[in-house]
Amino acid sequence: MRVLLHLPALLASLTLLRSAESATCAQTTRAAAISDTVSQVKVQVNKAFLDSRTRLKMAMGPEAPSSRQLSAYLKHAKGRAREAIRSGQVWEEALKRLRWSMSLTNVTDPSLDLTSLSREAGCGVTPAVVNCHWKSQYRTITGDCNNRRIPALGAANRALARWLPAEYEDGLSLPFGWTPGKTRNGFALPLAREVSNQVVGYLNEEGVLDQNTSLLFMQWGQIVDHDMDFAPDTELGSSEYSKAQCDEHCIQGDNCFPIMLPPTDPKVKTQGKCMPFFRAGFVCPTPPFQSLAREQINALTSFLDANFVYGSEPSLAARLRNLSSPLGLLAVNQEVSDHGLPLLPFDSKKPSPCEFINTTAHVPCFLAGDSRASEHLLLATSHTLFLREHNRLARKLKKLNPQWDGEKLYQEARKILGAFVQIITFRDYLPIVLGDELQKWIPPYQGYSESVDPRISNVFTFALRFGHLEVPSTMFRLDRNYQPWGAEPELPLHTLFFNTWRMVKDGGIDPLVRGLLAKKSKLMNQNKMMTGELRNKLFQPTHKIHGFDLAAINIQRNRDHGQPGYNSWRGFCDLSQPQTKEELEAVLGNTKLAEKLMALYGTPDNIDIWMGAVAEPLVAGGRVGSLLACLLGKQFQQTRDGDRFWWENPGVFTEKQRDSLKKMSFSRLVCDNTHITRVPRNPFQANSYPQDFVDCSAIDELDLSPWVSVEN
Repeated sequence: MRVLLHLPALLASLTLLRSAESATCAQTTRAAAISDTVSQVKVQVNKAFLDSRTRLKMAMGPEAPSSRQLSAYLKHAKGRAREAIRSGQVWEEALKRLRWSMSLTNVTDPSLDLTSLSREAGCGVTPAVVNCHWKSQYRTITGDCNNRRIPALGAANRALARWLPAEYEDGLSLPFGWTPGKTRNGFALPLAREVSNQVVGYLNEEGVLDQNTSLLFMQWGQIVDHDMDFAPDTELGSSEYSKAQCDEHCIQGDNCFPIMLPPTDPKVKTQGKCMPFFRAGFVCPTPPFQSLAREQINALTSFLDANFVYGSEPSLAARLRNLSSPLGLLAVNQEVSDHGLPLLPFDSKKPSPCEFINTTAHVPCFLAGDSRASEHLLLATSHTLFLREHNRLARKLKKLNPQWDGEKLYQEARKILGAFVQIITFRDYLPIVLGDELQKWIPPYQGYSESVDPRISNVFTFALRFGHLEVPSTMFRLDRNYQPWGAEPELPLHTLFFNTWRMVKDGGIDPLVRGLLAKKSKLMNQNKMMTGELRNKLFQPTHKIHGFDLAAINIQRNRDHGQPGYNSWRGFCDLSQPQTKEELEAVLGNTKLAEKLMALYGTPDNIDIWMGAVAEPLVAGGRVGSLLACLLGKQFQQTRDGDRFWWENPGVFTEKQRDSLKKMSFSRLVCDNTHITRVPRNPFQANSYPQDFVDCSAIDELDLSPWVSVEN
């Protein structure tokens, strides 16, 4: 009888036990499924990474590399960035397979253990955690340990920040324009190259130069960009089919998103149906997994810290140093010099694409803190100036402080050079960019705030590309009297790509620096946007190679990054959001341009952010439109105010040191690190020789006496 009385409770207990066992069994099964899936995906992804490295080496064989292969050399992920991207690709591919095998329609379905997936994919492993020494007065190379509450904030190899949520065709990773026939806001997206052809291109180069800015203004924009963001490419799949699908067959799939050419495009006859395009590297999502949308990587620190000189990861930083010297120097070229002044060391990795530009000269690419240093001659020239300045500062500091060891000298020189980049950018560059809008977006410095997020935003990587419209079609080399130098004083832009031999065997950097100081940037013009040198001949250093279109790449990259459209960003900046052709015409102040954009996109909502932003008329006294003024100003203010090591933050430098730093200038950088003796007082403005030039003795020097240690 007692047994019967307890039977219901016994049955209930057995049911609960079976349910628990069943749940445990299901959990174990799901965990095994995740582990097995990730293991399979890792094999595939690892093979893809290995194959891509092999293909890159083979591409630099006896035949001249293609534009795509030259681009791949620049955009190839290395070191910790490569590992972070690898984990991101494992995560995303495993997630796709698990959703399919489990028939899940919701990516956040509780039956899928995202934490376990993240762990199995290796998402928590890279990038390596840095031990923070909070009393250190120097930045870490990686950018870690800047923010005390969130040490990784602004560090390299993390996701770019999102100011607005990503917008992908499938809500996760597929860019708009991926699926044929699928619309966005009711309209099909135009081909990126079609937009470039109809809106960005022009034929006549007359009247395009900016009468108020020097070529240095354009070049400094690229220096700043290469200090703040870099998203290397992803890798393709590992099958034989996928290797050729982008380059040869224009077949979209995996991380290949080719830029299709309109049927009437002249490039069809020479290049086929498309220009190859690889999607940008991305990283794993982070807990608590509120969004699983693809997030692109920033392989650099988010801070203005001269990382293009020193690198953003320890292994590269160590390679760049002369560790055999007690002077804290950066390594210089041991094979060649520039009339007695040092050049960047050569990159020892062979073969080098720069050697193919002039097969007789056989000059390799340079090694610097940023992998893009040899992209073109003026960029390599800029890197050379900074290398020399670091070593000059280190030697001067050693004379003032004989007791300082190499590490102290290196860090102090690095700290000063980082301040130089910050000062020149905010004092000399941004006032020209933002004009009358400067104070609105970047008010005077009020000090460091731990609550300000300094990370580079995804949209900023497109906003800063306004500089592509300031690049003129030719570059000039000038002699000591600022007259044309040598047999080829005027060089078409496309001949400067990977052209390190010109610097080593054809005049050094002085003629190029004079060109930066005395020649003009191009002016952004709504009817003459991007020179054909960039729009048709990007990475075409020789006539044997077919060039890329930088405007089409920018537009395709917008979609790759899941960028919201033009009006979403106008709304973000509290600007009007035009809906009709008439309203768009009122915003742009240009009837024909509004008509072209409406005919292509159907609605202003769909205009790609880069295209819409650069199409706007310039703000008063500035070089960008209202939307770009907002996006650029907001980013630069956050980068400044969220940086614990900002040069003006009390405690970073002494008051006397800050007073000295204020006297630094690009003209002084030139005087101290070249054989040039006459420079302009205002090097970012358009200058004419000789009236706007002064002797170097008239340019303030950096007084390093405030750096004399009290220990002396």
